[in-house]
Amino acid sequence: MHARGISGFPYHLGVDSLADLATRGDRVCVLNILGGESRQVTPTSHAFSGGNVVFGTSPGRGGQRLKTPAGDIPVFNNVREGLDAGLAFNTGVVYLPPSGVRDGVAELIRVNPGLRKIVIVTEKIAVHDAREIRAMAQQAGVDVIGGNCLGVADSWSRVRIGGALGGDLPQDSLLQGSVAIFSNSGGFTTTIAQYLASEGWGTTTLVSSGKDVYIHYAARDFAHAFRNDGRSRAAVLYAEPGGYYEQGLDFGKPVVACVVGRWKSKLTRAVGHAGAMAGSGDSAQDKERWFMDSLGVDAIFTPDNPVVSRKGAVVTNIAHIPAALTAVMALSGAKPDFAPRGSLSLKPWMANDQGLVLPAELALEPVEAPAPYAGQIAALGKQVGAVVARQNMKDKSGASQMDPATQVTAVHGHPVLDLALQPLQAVFALPLVHEVAGANERALLDIAVAAEVNLVGDPVLVAAQAARDAGNAPNAVMAAAASIVGPKRVERALACTRVLIELFLGSGLKEGSQAGFDFSRIRLDEAARALFTQRPDEAKDSHPKAMLQAVRQRKVKSVFLDFLLAQDIPLSRDAILAAIAVTIAWGPLLRKRITRLTAETLPWYLRLYGVMVGATIDAEKHQWGSLAGISQAERYGSWTMADLCALAVTGRKPSAAEAMPLQMLIGLLVSNGPGSISAQGAKGAVSADGPQTPGRVQINKAMVGFLTHTGYSHGGNGFEGMAFLLEQFKGCDLKDPSDPNHGLDLKAMATRFAQAYKAEKRAAKEAGQELRALPGVHHPVFKGKPVNVDPRERFIAEFMAKQGRYNVFHAFYRELAQALYDVGATPYVFCVNVDAVIAALLLGLLWKDHQAGTLSVRDLENAAFTVFLYGRMIGAAAEIDDHLNRGRNMDTRTPEAACAHVL
Repeated sequence: MHARGISGFPYHLGVDSLADLATRGDRVCVLNILGGESRQVTPTSHAFSGGNVVFGTSPGRGGQRLKTPAGDIPVFNNVREGLDAGLAFNTGVVYLPPSGVRDGVAELIRVNPGLRKIVIVTEKIAVHDAREIRAMAQQAGVDVIGGNCLGVADSWSRVRIGGALGGDLPQDSLLQGSVAIFSNSGGFTTTIAQYLASEGWGTTTLVSSGKDVYIHYAARDFAHAFRNDGRSRAAVLYAEPGGYYEQGLDFGKPVVACVVGRWKSKLTRAVGHAGAMAGSGDSAQDKERWFMDSLGVDAIFTPDNPVVSRKGAVVTNIAHIPAALTAVMALSGAKPDFAPRGSLSLKPWMANDQGLVLPAELALEPVEAPAPYAGQIAALGKQVGAVVARQNMKDKSGASQMDPATQVTAVHGHPVLDLALQPLQAVFALPLVHEVAGANERALLDIAVAAEVNLVGDPVLVAAQAARDAGNAPNAVMAAAASIVGPKRVERALACTRVLIELFLGSGLKEGSQAGFDFSRIRLDEAARALFTQRPDEAKDSHPKAMLQAVRQRKVKSVFLDFLLAQDIPLSRDAILAAIAVTIAWGPLLRKRITRLTAETLPWYLRLYGVMVGATIDAEKHQWGSLAGISQAERYGSWTMADLCALAVTGRKPSAAEAMPLQMLIGLLVSNGPGSISAQGAKGAVSADGPQTPGRVQINKAMVGFLTHTGYSHGGNGFEGMAFLLEQFKGCDLKDPSDPNHGLDLKAMATRFAQAYKAEKRAAKEAGQELRALPGVHHPVFKGKPVNVDPRERFIAEFMAKQGRYNVFHAFYRELAQALYDVGATPYVFCVNVDAVIAALLLGLLWKDHQAGTLSVRDLENAAFTVFLYGRMIGAAAEIDDHLNRGRNMDTRTPEAACAHVL
């Protein structure tokens, strides 16, 4: 095929003038027209250009049509089919993947003798393929623009070919004028045109050259067509480091050259555009020098140093292009094409100084945004809370994280070692507000949970007691209770919560406990009043009155409760629960610590907390007006979460000294991270319901998922540790486990057991039997060192030492770990793990009751398991909420390729 072109050029160039680069007469074929990018861009280009795309190709989709505002575009399997259908074109646009570009170009050239231009939008084409494309196109007399470009556009002809020059509304950016643009960056091609309009300059032809290693239609080709274009009085060039395309050019007319990328000379690999990396002698500084020599200037143009000549100017900031062009053209008496359209001064659409006093030059007043952005900003004003992207959450978590160096888990950035020292209600609040709650919010949580613990007259209690009487472990008992707290049990509370959030959006309220907030302009309509009002069948419910009395007694503040009380309606229990929940969540919601979904589902978690703790208390202790002998008024008015948990575990309200170990244990047990079995159970239940439709997810079922994934190995080791300690101390005359002068020889006790265990180990090996595991000693994570340590156990030990406290059972466990090594039963000093600590501290707390006969061995074992469940209930809430917000449907499945069959 003979190459046609302009005489005098060392290679083929078919475009003599910019006016010929993109015309109304051009007819276009788009390869991969149904691809993701083309499907979005081509309809706009087609409509803007008066219908210039005759057909497209998409192998295997022949016969389909791409809908556009200017009519449907037919799709064929290949180019030959389109030509055989009688459709002709002179320009090809390539949207193919990099590996397919060479073959696509070859097809265009081979089957269409009338082909004159190709625009390659694809980026990162292999250098070898780019060379072959160049050779084929030169031989066939075809001009190539790209790759990695957005094509060409002509503001006079109102045509664009290729990518998205001018954006979604090209008519707003491609304004007819006298300035041509040639740019290595597709996005900046449009931006430069918009910037020029601010000074009154319109455009003629815009060329996005791309910046792959091969720039097929380069600056030299543009310069020739620019000189021959009578419409173009000046040009703007945007250049990046890499290549010698701009060296030694004569444009013949004024040019403003913008050279960027000085910082790229310090890099050792390409970033952004594939060719935008300076080599030897083609850095940004080199290109600045080329242009300054060509344009007759000795410095970079800036507003403070406006260096220009009749030939042009060099800038390094695209914002300086309009002013530089105006200054250059003024030297020849040339004026802009039209009146300036706006300015490049900062015009913020939104402002938030966070209470800081800013200098006048920074304290800019926001202006109203143009459409459609003004409406979107107004909608954003009503949006509160964090927004998180959904993703595959298998073995991932945004709530918990294990520190690989210390093996200490953190929940929402708070290590469990720190949580162990926090008030227990703050730890229970953490999954729901993602921060440590203040005293006011903690007291409100105490009230909310206290209102749910007494289950007298509730089917939940019947189910829980039936599970207990059937011999089930504590996790199954709690699961039976949680199963009943389904969506209908919280439907009204969640609806009240949504209404309160919606009413106070944009009200200026910063914290739910904010003093003196004026809510007089907020109104409840009749439907909302009915929602919050106690129904006739609830008139005998004592909870609302007791809850409000507790609020007054504890002197806690809630703007939302005050607002509802001002409505002069009898409030339902659900309404009060919702007001408490929104008060707790409001500050974190506005600080974007939590999502709106988390805030709206908070009452469900609070109700589950109370029900699950209450379910662990024997049914006979649930009475009208009292729980285990504790009156409703006392429980609501002064009891804390620690007191309620201790009541369930020990049967009584503990002293401050007794409550501390329980609080610490629950704090330490909150989480082992997303890979723990209990977390997988919770996450899997959310995943199965489908978090991408959050309203379908049953939070109580997710709690059941956590509970079914705990047991005597995961969670029950404290249970087994309790049994182990009772066996070791059986028959000992131990009066007070907290007295270091107990009179027992712990080392001798530990050595006797270690020797017996060594013999048992030898016998089991000889018999080919599996040796029983020692509860509370060793942990697969903490091994491989001469002396192993569980950081949670060490934390407890150090804390107790500082407090001058002693626990004989904990001390025995430490002696045992050493004795096992000393007698040769273990290859190194095993760690005492947190399960041993659970057993030791609880047995120390309950020893006197056990000795007195009020607590059986089974009671003690269940207490250890229950404490674990309380801690993991908090961690499960964190994982449920996180997966509900972040997860995708069924994203916890194991891929089939990772599954195996065993015989």
